[in-house]
Amino acid sequence: MARHSKWSKVRTFKGAIDAKRGRMFSKLARELMVASKLGGADPALNPRLRMVLMRCRAASMPNENVERAIKKGAGDTAGILFEDLTYEIFAPHGVALLVELTTDNRNRTAAEIRSLVTKAGGKIADAGSVSRLFRKVGELVLARDAAAEDELMAIALEAGAEDFVAGADGFGIVTDPAHFEAVHKAVESRRLKCDAAQVIAKPAITVPVGGPAAEDVAALIEAIEDHDDVQEVWHNADFSE
Repeated sequence: MARHSKWSKVRTFKGAIDAKRGRMFSKLARELMVASKLGGADPALNPRLRMVLMRCRAASMPNENVERAIKKGAGDTAGILFEDLTYEIFAPHGVALLVELTTDNRNRTAAEIRSLVTKAGGKIADAGSVSRLFRKVGELVLARDAAAEDELMAIALEAGAEDFVAGADGFGIVTDPAHFEAVHKAVESRRLKCDAAQVIAKPAITVPVGGPAAEDVAALIEAIEDHDDVQEVWHNADFSE
């Protein structure tokens, strides 16, 4: 079953080295706070919060940390204004990056991201020049033993999924972003556990990179992902070489 490289983050969460766990939890706590501030503390009524909670579970984030961040976001955060932004970036060696982030200081974040990109030999792109290379889709991934194939396919397609893929290692469900929530709820209502469920930016074409070029691109992606304001980094690099 083909999977976008973004799903590697699930494995990264589960097997993260100790040196990065604290930073990872801090980033997730911030996302929990933002989600609960913008949409409330009830995940049943807040799709954004539900998605972050799934990532917290994959990262084995302690429940007390999760609850504390949600309470903080839903409580007294007057005067803190968060803004969702997308940066379009051309990395070295022709690789395109879409960076989604949430910031409470647009100017500070812009300067810091620009510095990371410039030092790596990339550049901030004009609006639309990178986003046109990607398509937003919803993806759900389930293990082979999570459900019977025929049952899961029927549930997904009835709820509005675009495609269903069965592979040796599991099942993949693809949706239009507008139908992602309905499909996700339909799967969860049958008590079927998703290994991953997220709206992603899928590249229309990929750029093969290997050797030193792959190291350059990977280093920039990692540096941007480590920025506190960054939530997602989507790219069209093919590291298979």
